[in-house]
Amino acid sequence: MRIFLAVDGTNSSDVVIQEAARRCWPAGSQFAIVQAVDPYFFTNAPTPMEEAKEAATKALEQFAQPLVEAGWPVESQVILANPRHGLTQSAKEWRADLLMIGSHGRGTVSRLLLGSTAQTVLRHAECSVEIVRRREAGGEEGMRVLVATDGSQYGEAAVRAVATRPWAKGSTFKVLSSPEYPVLVGEYPYYAPEQVAELSKQSVENAKKAVHTGTESLKQAGLTVSGEVIEPLDTPAHSILAAAEDSKTDLIVMGSHGRRGFDRLILGSVSESVALHATCSVELVRIAMVSS
Repeated sequence: MRIFLAVDGTNSSDVVIQEAARRCWPAGSQFAIVQAVDPYFFTNAPTPMEEAKEAATKALEQFAQPLVEAGWPVESQVILANPRHGLTQSAKEWRADLLMIGSHGRGTVSRLLLGSTAQTVLRHAECSVEIVRRREAGGEEGMRVLVATDGSQYGEAAVRAVATRPWAKGSTFKVLSSPEYPVLVGEYPYYAPEQVAELSKQSVENAKKAVHTGTESLKQAGLTVSGEVIEPLDTPAHSILAAAEDSKTDLIVMGSHGRRGFDRLILGSVSESVALHATCSVELVRIAMVSS
């Protein structure tokens, strides 16, 4: 597995490195630690730009130490590019399977902001992306992982990604699905009441099937797993977030897209909404990662 760690020299970067170093990874995994220095700020100052690049290079050597000490092969690179676009391009060229990035940078906000580097990477990276947030100290007993699925090919990819990775002893998993009921807006709804009832019933059945399929896959992988179909609050995203809070989840794993099959993440989609607002780490799995 090829894991790409995007850093910027802030506390958020420390969290990314610490989390990568304490996780279990498949044998033969490789790491790249990359920092982007935006040349825009040095347009007429080539000497300071070189100094900034040199300082970043030295910082990356320190960042790499926890992974090196854990026995993983690590390469580091400073790229001269706008971070919002340079990181995704660099990850593509390096053929990354997973890109890990902190939830915020130098702005030190409590969640992702519209237009932030992390959100841009989340939307445009071609590999899976994990938005990393600080986990409680300790954790040697394992992780609490919530796998959210809607039964789509993307949800199934998220389940497979979890099933094929090693996990720390004591890790527990919950497969969760929240039915998405039809919302009728306007004076002339498209569906009769009995049609709405049938659509709602189908949505619940789809959720039950997704949970059953997901739990069986993780059980076959030897993981300790439970499953739950939860009643949606106002949206599936809010239901997933509430469930993660209630179970003190360390990591949410879900597909980058849902049943509606958007060709990219859009603002307001379930996946992006969960990644934006969760208090724990969130990995959005892209199918290209699983099929590589």
